[in-house]
Amino acid sequence: MKSLKKKILTYTVIFEPAEEGGFIASVPALPGCLTQGDSYEETIKMIKDAICGYLTVLNVNKNEVPLEKQETIITKVKVPYPVCLS
Repeated sequence: MKSLKKKILTYTVIFEPAEEGGFIASVPALPGCLTQGDSYEETIKMIKDAICGYLTVLNVNKNEVPLEKQETIITKVKVPYPVCLS
């Protein structure tokens, strides 16, 4: 029997507050991979499940699994608003 070696993949997840409460989570490296939960902790569990489902479908369809680039930087940038057009 062939043994499958597991590896751990790491993805950036963006958590945003949902209007109705809780959070919406999305994974930029996996387009369309998103979920929501009533609390931050629940949303973490839900997004892990969504990622596993996403990767499973890719594997079943023999599609390449996207890996996140290590040089990705996530930060906030401040801009003045309204912006002057001069």
